[in-house]
Amino acid sequence: MIQTLLRRLAILPLLLLAIYTFTFALAWLAPGNPLENPEGRRPPREVVEAMQRQYKLDDPVAFYFEYLGKATGISWLMGDATKPFDLGPSLRQPDWSVNEILWNALPVSVTLGTAAMLLALLIGLVAGTLSGLHPRGWIDAVGQAFAMIGISVPSFVIGAALLIVFAAQWKLLPVGGWGSLGNLILPAFALSLPFAATIARMTRVGMIEQMSSDHARTARAKGLSRAQVARRHALKNAFLPVLSWLGPATAVALTGSFVVEKVFAVPGLGRHFVDAVLGKDLTLVMGITLTYGLLVAMLNLAVDLLYAWVDPRIRVQS
Repeated sequence: MIQTLLRRLAILPLLLLAIYTFTFALAWLAPGNPLENPEGRRPPREVVEAMQRQYKLDDPVAFYFEYLGKATGISWLMGDATKPFDLGPSLRQPDWSVNEILWNALPVSVTLGTAAMLLALLIGLVAGTLSGLHPRGWIDAVGQAFAMIGISVPSFVIGAALLIVFAAQWKLLPVGGWGSLGNLILPAFALSLPFAATIARMTRVGMIEQMSSDHARTARAKGLSRAQVARRHALKNAFLPVLSWLGPATAVALTGSFVVEKVFAVPGLGRHFVDAVLGKDLTLVMGITLTYGLLVAMLNLAVDLLYAWVDPRIRVQS
């Protein structure tokens, strides 16, 4: 397991470099100029050209290597930068640096994503386990209907419906914003439903397979009840596919849902990323993408380690 961990950590810089290069190419080729505001007053052409030279926006090769050096800390080690891991200034928000935007927005998205994934695990595991223990019954039909709705209905529809019912009509929860537990409930629930539906379907299939396996029948023959077999033997093995899926899914949830954050006016990472793409804010796009890539890689590594801890066969092979 230690060798696997070291090998994955050694590959991580190459993976982030590939993500950086691919994102840079797409962002640079996108139309638009982050230094011009089509909705307001445009600066003189001489000012735009001077700013392009300052930020290396007239030279893609120079921008690529200068930003890469500052973001990785290499420029700081060589004495060419004042601080390590500098993701540069935001081109569309001149009063803010990318580091400051990430520092303020990432905790919001992480809080929302963590609450959503915990809620998704609770709902999905319960629904999937009950459906798997009662296949082709009315409980299974209800669970299947829930999974179908959660996967099929878009998040903005769920979010809008929750706002209309719980905030506008019943006035039980705030309409939007951030800063209290009440602001977290509705967006976390709206974000959790697609994940909960997927977990429920995966758990149902796993429970049906495990409950009909040889070791489950042997446990029943030894006198264990159906509930004991499910709790002690089946659920753990049925959870393994869910565990392997949780890595990228958790990364998506932690970095925030663009739609959910927009509907509930949550000041998270998703809203900043949408604004950066629309305004071709290259530095902010690159900073958010690198953060997202690092988060995905680390969560996948954590899931692999948990998978090896849950399944002893993986530990032996490692």
